[in-house]
Amino acid sequence: MAAYSHTLESLKSSPRSWLITGAAGFIGSHLLETLLGLGQRVTGLDDFSTGSRANLDEVRARVAAGAWQNFHFIEGTIHDPATCRDAARGADFILHEAAFISVPLSLEDPDACNRTNIGGFENILAAAVENNVKRVVHASSSAVYGSDTTMPKVEQKTGRPLSPYAASKFQNEIQARAALRDHGLGVVGLRYFN
Repeated sequence: MAAYSHTLESLKSSPRSWLITGAAGFIGSHLLETLLGLGQRVTGLDDFSTGSRANLDEVRARVAAGAWQNFHFIEGTIHDPATCRDAARGADFILHEAAFISVPLSLEDPDACNRTNIGGFENILAAAVENNVKRVVHASSSAVYGSDTTMPKVEQKTGRPLSPYAASKFQNEIQARAALRDHGLGVVGLRYFN
């Protein structure tokens, strides 16, 4: 807990600039609220395909007016490389939460899933490299464990992906390793469980 407290104090004393993709989603809006409460400068990017304007309204109601002034919102999609580049301009860090989020829908429309999760992530990584972003933290998924039944889960042990969604999130981790190898970009993937 001491490391977490130290990090919070460091952020408060030395504000940074952040890009949150999927800022109007459940996780993105909570990240936004936390960062604004710490006095950070935040750009949010969302196309409202799964996020909600109501989430942003709730953040605005909960943070101080001065903190809300540190927020710049771009309505746009990660499908567009130019939008990603513009959104990442000046960012120190990117929190990439925008994604195609449904396993069942990925089975119905794998192309849409791949366009968002693989193509969109590639756009974010390219924007990060072009804008000299220090680190990208992205939403991976417990789905990458796929057919592996080992409990507890071990990071290095994954099975076969069981859906296009799972395959796209596994591909993101490969893309992240390539961005580190080829460009020195720090990328961290969080394998969310629900």
